[in-house]
Amino acid sequence: MKTVLLVVDMQQVFASMTHECLPNILKLDSHFRAHSIPRIFTQHGHTKEELTSPYKNQLVRKWGPSGSIAKGSSDWKLMPDIAKAAESCPIIHKNTYDAFINTNLAEVFKEQGIGRVVVCGVMTDCCCDTTARSAFNRGFETWLVSDACGTESKQQHEAGLRGFGFAFGEVLKTEQVLERLQ
Repeated sequence: MKTVLLVVDMQQVFASMTHECLPNILKLDSHFRAHSIPRIFTQHGHTKEELTSPYKNQLVRKWGPSGSIAKGSSDWKLMPDIAKAAESCPIIHKNTYDAFINTNLAEVFKEQGIGRVVVCGVMTDCCCDTTARSAFNRGFETWLVSDACGTESKQQHEAGLRGFGFAFGEVLKTEQVLERLQ
C-alpha cells in the first residue's frame, strides 16, 4: 500500500512542545526520504483578513487574533530542522485543525495513489488527531505516531491518542512504524 508521511504544523510557535517528538519525526523523515516514500508537511496560519474583525475563521473566533498564528510571522515559520527536511516536499498551508479542509490535500493524496497516512507533529490532540481522523473518514488507513507527536501536556497527549486509537486508526511508536514499512 502506498504510504505518505504527513508532518503536521512543526512551527516555531509550537517549539516548546517538540523536545521529545522532534528526534522521532526526523528519524521518520529520514527513513521515508531514504526509501523514496512521499513526505508532506503542513503549516498552519491565518491571513491578515482572517485576523481582522468580523472574524470568519472559526479558530480565530475561538482563540482571538492574538492567540492565532499570523501567516508570515516568526511564529508561523517552520522549525529549522523541519524547514530543511521540507525543502523538496509539498507544504500544505491550512487555517483550521483539519489539514483536508480548505486545502488540496485530498487531491494530492489521490494524485499520488496514497492508501496509508502516517501522521506526526503537533498538537497531538488538535491538528494531528483531527487530521488523522479526517484521513480515516476519507478511506485512508491511518497511523498516528505516539512518540512523534507533541502537545501542551501529557494528559492532552494521552487523551488524543486514546480517542484516535479507540475508533479510528492505529497508534504506533516510531520503531513500530519503521518495522512495518520494511
